[in-house]
Amino acid sequence: MIARNVVARGGFTLLELLVVVVVIGILAAIAIPKYSNTREKAYVAAMKTDLRNLATAEEAFFYDSAKYTLTLAQMSNFTTTPGVTVTVNEATKVGWSATATSANTTRQCYVFSGNATAVGSATIEGNISCS
Repeated sequence: MIARNVVARGGFTLLELLVVVVVIGILAAIAIPKYSNTREKAYVAAMKTDLRNLATAEEAFFYDSAKYTLTLAQMSNFTTTPGVTVTVNEATKVGWSATATSANTTRQCYVFSGNATAVGSATIEGNISCS
């Protein structure tokens, strides 16, 4: 009989490791842009939510005072999402307009109500528009 020396394989070859690295690179190239896009959508959703909450607060203030207000502090229990800034551009007895910005994106959202001057890309009363 012929004795054979059987050598146990102790690891991966360089080619196998390179294939794994390439596959991981391809998966990362697909996942990273999708993650960034999802984050952008979340920031815009937060701005839209804050503008909807502002509309409710403005109407509650109007119910009590018969006018709208520029001052967020006068609207009871109105707070913005962290990182979002809401600015009331115009507030009169006949309407109001506002802008929302986020520290995390360059996009802005706009809304107006009543006879207030349309602001930004908002063209329909009560509809929040982002650009």
